[in-house]
Amino acid sequence: MRIPILKLGDILLTSIQSDISDEHALMLQTDILQRMDQSRARGVVLDITSLDIVDSYMARILTETARMAQLMGGEVVITGMNPMVALTLVEMGRELLGVLTALTLQQGIDKIKDRLAILEGDRGEEAPNAANG
Repeated sequence: MRIPILKLGDILLTSIQSDISDEHALMLQTDILQRMDQSRARGVVLDITSLDIVDSYMARILTETARMAQLMGGEVVITGMNPMVALTLVEMGRELLGVLTALTLQQGIDKIKDRLAILEGDRGEEAPNAANG
């Protein structure tokens, strides 16, 4: 079963609703990167609120997905990490370094929009609503 990926403007949104197998994690990574390419999305919000456990393989997939998206010119925010998952990642030495995170889905959407606006400014492009004040 594939995990749905929704498009919200220039942001892709996906939510892992239960613990998934290594095969499904790899499939999600591939699907995210393909959808970024096809839709020209510049950001991805990946919600992991429902994950009770993140093993070293899943941590690697999350980190690699974020880095691959960055190489494609995009950004990723991982949302909804629970305290036990965070603790486990730190104990394993898999802190998701260089990956943006947020507590809630709404905070993640806000963070990715802010990050994309900053990147637009760095490129010399006019950020959305910049002309309005």
